[in-house]
Amino acid sequence: MATEPKLSTSDPNAIVSILGASHPDPFGFLGLHTNPAGNGMVLRVFRPETRNVVVVLDGGEEVKMTKLDPAGFYEILFPAAKGRFDYQLFYEFGDLLTEPQKDPYSFGPILGEQDLHFFGEGNHRHLWKCMGAHVAEVDGVNGITFAVWAPNAHRVSVVGDFNAWDGRVHPMRNQHGVWEIFIPGISTGEHYKYELVGAEGNLFTKSDPFAFFSQHDTRTASITFDLEQYEWHDGDWMKQRAQVDPYHGPMSIYEVHLGSWRRRFEEENRFLTYAELADELVDYVVDMGYTHIELMPVSEFPFDGSWGYQVCGYFAPTSRFGNPDDFRQFVDRCHQRGIGVIVDWVPAHFPKDAHGLARFDGTALYEHADPRQGEHTDWGTLIFNFGRNEVRNFLISNAMYWLKEFHIDGLRVDAVASLLYLDYSREEGEWIPNQFGGRENLEAIEFLKQLNQVCYEENPGVMTIAEESTAFPGVSRPVDTGGLGFGFKWNMGWMNDSLSYMAHDPIHRQHHHGMATFSMIYAYHENYILVLSHDEVVHGKGSIVQKMPGDRWQQMANLRMFYAWMFAHPGKKLLFQGLDIGQSEEWDHDQSVPWHLLEYGEHAGIQKIVRDLNKLYVSEPALNELDHEPGGFEWIDHDDAQHSLFSFIRRSRDGEIIVTVVNATPVPREEYHLGVPESGFYEEIMNSDSELYGGSNTGSAGGIPTQDVPAHGRNQSIAVNIPPLGTVLFKRRAV
Repeated sequence: MATEPKLSTSDPNAIVSILGASHPDPFGFLGLHTNPAGNGMVLRVFRPETRNVVVVLDGGEEVKMTKLDPAGFYEILFPAAKGRFDYQLFYEFGDLLTEPQKDPYSFGPILGEQDLHFFGEGNHRHLWKCMGAHVAEVDGVNGITFAVWAPNAHRVSVVGDFNAWDGRVHPMRNQHGVWEIFIPGISTGEHYKYELVGAEGNLFTKSDPFAFFSQHDTRTASITFDLEQYEWHDGDWMKQRAQVDPYHGPMSIYEVHLGSWRRRFEEENRFLTYAELADELVDYVVDMGYTHIELMPVSEFPFDGSWGYQVCGYFAPTSRFGNPDDFRQFVDRCHQRGIGVIVDWVPAHFPKDAHGLARFDGTALYEHADPRQGEHTDWGTLIFNFGRNEVRNFLISNAMYWLKEFHIDGLRVDAVASLLYLDYSREEGEWIPNQFGGRENLEAIEFLKQLNQVCYEENPGVMTIAEESTAFPGVSRPVDTGGLGFGFKWNMGWMNDSLSYMAHDPIHRQHHHGMATFSMIYAYHENYILVLSHDEVVHGKGSIVQKMPGDRWQQMANLRMFYAWMFAHPGKKLLFQGLDIGQSEEWDHDQSVPWHLLEYGEHAGIQKIVRDLNKLYVSEPALNELDHEPGGFEWIDHDDAQHSLFSFIRRSRDGEIIVTVVNATPVPREEYHLGVPESGFYEEIMNSDSELYGGSNTGSAGGIPTQDVPAHGRNQSIAVNIPPLGTVLFKRRAV
């Protein structure tokens, strides 16, 4: 094909703008285009630091381009060409000649109009499949597609190892505020960012909001990764999950901070990897009888001290422990061992880190511009603008991403109260009322409803859980009945009341008896999970053991009594790591759970009772089937404040009965007549004072038959020995 490497046919001003990376439409100028003079096609290439660029035509002919500017701008005219044709380029950097590669500016748009339309209206549920960086084959050519939303930027470029981090090399195409490009010849493992000229003309770089893999801490590059290679082996779990009713069965959750559950002291106190956790953590959870693991946030975050709650990489499992497929393997192994996986998810706020979402295109894009709406001063973070379609879409598609790409079984949504109220932790004058003058965040409420509807609609068997600390109505009620649509809600009221009750010296508990019984007034307003979470053992609150009064024996007895009471109380269960061994000191995210404490009998006893409570709770329908229905619970006696005693009945659907009695004083009660609803033999199936757990072994010798002695308004009773600071569970057996 004849060529004419002559003087430029191009607008000199356009060349200058390309050299300065300020051209408004680089795809309309670079690459192959009809010659403005009217004859043939003209090819334009800009590649800084090159000595020469050579065009390789489809038939193999090689033609050197004309270098029109020493900065690296080249042009060549093909006067005989009637239209577009295939070509490749050699780049000569000094003595180095690259392999022939396709020109990024020879490819058309990578996003379709439908993707852009659904994104704009906020309904693209699988947005991660077109945004971010994807290994792709375009027109038979392998490479990576990049797409990022930055509607107010003047220019966006991909920068990375593959172009010497030079923003002039790969400026992107702007499609309705979404910038995109296909870069051929690169693959996985490439470090990259976006370089932007912001709304005010300033130059800065950002990590990819949709990156699947990222660096962490002070290193903030995104990393290309292929999500299509992992082969799952949890088909049986996923099929079974879709058929299980989580409301009428056991759910005992082990809350874990992956960075501190266990560390390698002998290797500079390093984290365990996802692969190591898939062995050690999963083995532990199975042995202890938990049904689920809840992970504190695993989305990429820069600062270890945030525990993951200040997320910068919403689509990237943190690289602290491995790559995304390593995390998939961890989830896969959990499922193969019968353990569900819940992750903490943080849509309430995000940090101000310069490489993150804050002022992403030079404007308040993801956040509100007004700090009265857009900033959490308590946390030093920013608040998502839930009134913006694209922002809601970003978050809802992110939730879907974790459920679909990582087979996550549940999302525990963090800080829901801060989403619901515009005046959350604000003084008068520091917040803006809604359109009706109220304090409710109407846009955030609609976001939560949409989130829950989409999650449940597309992912059979998943659950959403709200950490919500107020009395906002209907948090775990369906959207179509006026609720927010969550599956479950953390029972913060029970947690606060019960811990306050337990903190009192037993001699004073009689004056605070209502704290122990009040939870049943509202127990069926929501689908509750009883939680003893990480929040209760940080920031000077002390460890769970330190909350218990008395000497060391009494502290441990109190704790065993409290745990047994918790597992007998209606509601699903959650314990944070370390609580199940009676960790003595407050949790430290930089240190391992002190597993050496299990060398001491008192701590080994705590672990044994938690293991036995889990297995009892899972195996006994009366303790789990009717957690959220009044028919599953009945008081025997809730008024005995003088002796700090309370007792109740749990029932299964089939009428099985378990009786629980709690003695919150160190005084044993012998031959205590406990009224029961049916005659029979009441087997002692749990005694927190058992010598197996480090107790005094006061009890009822394994069980006791009923007597025709009225008690508590019932015709039959059992004369039981109630241990000091103890909880005892009896199961009725027919005789």
